[in-house]
Amino acid sequence: MLKRILISMGILVLICLGSYIVYNVAYAMGGAAGYDSGHSVGQEAGYSLGKQDGYDVGYTAGKQEGYDEGYISGKADGYEEGYAEGAEAGLGHGYALRDPTYKEVLTFLERDKTDQNEYAEDTYGVYVCSHFARDVCNSAEEEGLRCAFVEIRYLDKGHSIIAFNTIDEGLVYFDTQTDERVKPVVGKRYYQCIEPKPGYYYEQPLHDDTIMDILVIW
Repeated sequence: MLKRILISMGILVLICLGSYIVYNVAYAMGGAAGYDSGHSVGQEAGYSLGKQDGYDVGYTAGKQEGYDEGYISGKADGYEEGYAEGAEAGLGHGYALRDPTYKEVLTFLERDKTDQNEYAEDTYGVYVCSHFARDVCNSAEEEGLRCAFVEIRYLDKGHSIIAFNTIDEGLVYFDTQTDERVKPVVGKRYYQCIEPKPGYYYEQPLHDDTIMDILVIW
């Protein structure tokens, strides 16, 4: 009787031990299979999601960066091209004119040699005061200085000079045949309005040079 009980207990122990071993083996195999399967599915899902997120982020960032760079470059190129065309259309040659200082005017007139041209006159004028004034205006414009063509009108004729609207002394006039400063006043004789160079003076001319009007043309 005791022998049967011991044999039964031995068999039960073997069965339990075998079941434990089988369980552990099956658990390990199931865990490995589950891990492999889960890893594969998770990797694929993660790759897909990561790829999509990366694409979206990269596309958005690239699009914005491209837009910013394109906009800035386009704006700069467009501004330069538009400014050049606008300046040319507005001024005819693209110069940006400015009002000079009084010292700049004196320096410019000293550098400009128009006053050394020869005065020549006939019925229609070969090279007279208006030509002197025109040439100095053109020279000033080439240097970026705003210069006005000025008509001094007498009773029966007139005279042409120039003017600059200086930023420190206001409107100043010069006779382009001598580069002398002039302070014209309506009702006053023109020769009396000239500030002659040191050692020079002007006598009263034979014609009536009383100033009737001063026309400043910019």
